[in-house]
Amino acid sequence: MVLAAVGAMIMLLGACADTSSGRGTGDPEQPPASPPPQLAAFYDQQLDWGPCGSYASTSDDAQAFADPKFDCARATVPLDYANPTGPTAEVALLRQKASGAEKIGSLFFDPGGPGASGTSYLANSASRLPATLGQRFDLIGFDPRGTGASTPKIDCLDDRENDAERTEVFADPSPAGVAAAEADSKSFADRCTQRVGADVLANMGTRDAAKDMDILRAAVGDEKMNYVGYSYGTELGTAYAEAFPRNVRSIVLDGAIDPTQTTVESSVKQAAGFQLAFDNYAKWCATQPQDKAPCPLGTDPAKATRAFQTIIQPLIDKPVPVGDGRTLSFEDAITGVTQALYVSEYWPILSRGISEVASGQGRVLQVLADSYYERDEQGHYSNMLEAFQAITCVNQKPVTDPAEVRELNEKSDQAAPYRSTGRGVVAAKGPCGYWPVPPTSEPHTPDVQGLPPVLVVSVTGDPATPYQAGVDLAQQLKGSLIKVNGEQHTASLQGNACIDDKVVAYLVDLKSPDDGAECTLAPA
Repeated sequence: MVLAAVGAMIMLLGACADTSSGRGTGDPEQPPASPPPQLAAFYDQQLDWGPCGSYASTSDDAQAFADPKFDCARATVPLDYANPTGPTAEVALLRQKASGAEKIGSLFFDPGGPGASGTSYLANSASRLPATLGQRFDLIGFDPRGTGASTPKIDCLDDRENDAERTEVFADPSPAGVAAAEADSKSFADRCTQRVGADVLANMGTRDAAKDMDILRAAVGDEKMNYVGYSYGTELGTAYAEAFPRNVRSIVLDGAIDPTQTTVESSVKQAAGFQLAFDNYAKWCATQPQDKAPCPLGTDPAKATRAFQTIIQPLIDKPVPVGDGRTLSFEDAITGVTQALYVSEYWPILSRGISEVASGQGRVLQVLADSYYERDEQGHYSNMLEAFQAITCVNQKPVTDPAEVRELNEKSDQAAPYRSTGRGVVAAKGPCGYWPVPPTSEPHTPDVQGLPPVLVVSVTGDPATPYQAGVDLAQQLKGSLIKVNGEQHTASLQGNACIDDKVVAYLVDLKSPDDGAECTLAPA
């Protein structure tokens, strides 16, 4: 799975146009493809823009959404594209209008997940984006179907159930332990089916969200799509590019997902990516002044994983208090650590959190875990992780064969030993093994004949979407690649001049970076 980060940790996707040989096969100036007649009413709709206050999904977002520089609307789309005259869904959009006279069009953003809110991302990030983009484009964040302020909403658990779910730790590899873990997975799938509906869940995948994007493009009055997608947003952008290659002007993909990988391949490679990030953190930690902030894992990076396990694994049987009536579970501790591994700037906070657990407290790692789960100070959750699970289950073939389940869990445990319980692998099926509807996507090499050149950005130390996936995706899409040396999940439009100048030149002027383009992030 691909984990969603917050704020500056969430990244960008895009397609890059260039005239050099071997890049792309299409022309950004060619006329767009005509929509199917049965969808004409959706493509021709006029959006009713207004204040954004009611679109905020969490109390944390309320202030940002109230800013009068933003306006919001909902676009109507078919719930099931095979039945366009049937039930409909609504996709929420948040817009900051272009401030300059020479407007190019709209620039859509997806921050990842799957399940992350694009309206929230833009409301909280627009002021940090390069000024040129805000001058030349209407900046638009959207909530893919089922997420954020879009409807119908994927909402499987209430706040109390979310809190309770986070305290569950399934560390018993015995048949009884496997049965308990699978019962929990089945319970989650059953609640999603009962509360959301199988007919809705069946149409929540990337295949359908990409079709929604083309309706959004037309509804805002654009002939061609300009798009930036981070992490899972690269999967969504790739699906759009494959379905509507003639409708693309520019697409940037940052933190790539390789569409050719199976569920097992992508899961194991991501686990290895997070272990690499943990190892890099351990090397940094070992160099910190021992008289001021001693590394909680010691000064030998080769022993750091074992030292970490010694501190964290006791939480399986004895969670530690966090100060608000809750306790830090083993699962939440691992989630908090993983959240901090997304960006090297969080490493000092991670050291504090691990040191705190060693002394019998868990506040810092709990705050990090709350951030990952999008739990606000009032104890209210967004639906991000529920949407993550539901969308993932219709995007990937479920692993249900017991031998394959064991292989997946064993390989993942071996690839990321910092996450291990130390008690053996629990070979239990996850929620997707009990999902009520089949997947609507499968691994494949994209067919993008007619697509203008795209731009892919990939970070060498990206834990969630490993670097090589970006290299491979750029080749599959016949696009350009910016190699970024650094330790974080995605890097575009986050203040690094080397990266941002190249991305802006592509989005504004359709100028691809030179072959071998390379940038470096500042160290932690």
